Amino acid sequence: MEFRFESLRVYQEALEFAHTVYSITKKWPSPYQFSLTNQFQRAALSISLNIAEGSGKTKKDFQHFLSIARGSCYECIPIIQLAYKDNLLTIHEHDALRTTIVGMAKMLTALRAKI
Repeated sequence: MEFRFESLRVYQEALEFAHTVYSITKKWPSPYQFSLTNQFQRAALSISLNIAEGSGKTKKDFQHFLSIARGSCYECIPIIQLAYKDNLLTIHEHDALRTTIVGMAKMLTALRAKI
C-alpha cells in the first residue's frame, strides 16, 4: 500500500533533504550537537512530516500543513548560512542545500495553490 503523499515529488525531495541533513550533521563537532544540529534536523524532517500529515486532512487543512512545511524550509536558511559561516559546511554543501530548499519552497507554494 502506498499513501497518496508518497508519490508527491516535493515529499520525496523533502525526505531526501532530511536524509542529507542527518548525514551532514553527523560529522559536526559536539558543541553544535544540542543546538544547531538538533534544530537543523528537526526543521528538515518537519518538511516531509507536515506534507504527510496534512495529506490526510481536508483541503483547507492540507494547505495549512503545506504552509507549515514551507515555514520549515525558511527555518533551514539561517541555519545553513550560520553553519557555513562557522565552517561546518563547505561552499558546495551550502549551495546544494540552499538550492534544494528554494526548490522545495517553490514546489510547496505551487502545490498549495493547486489544492
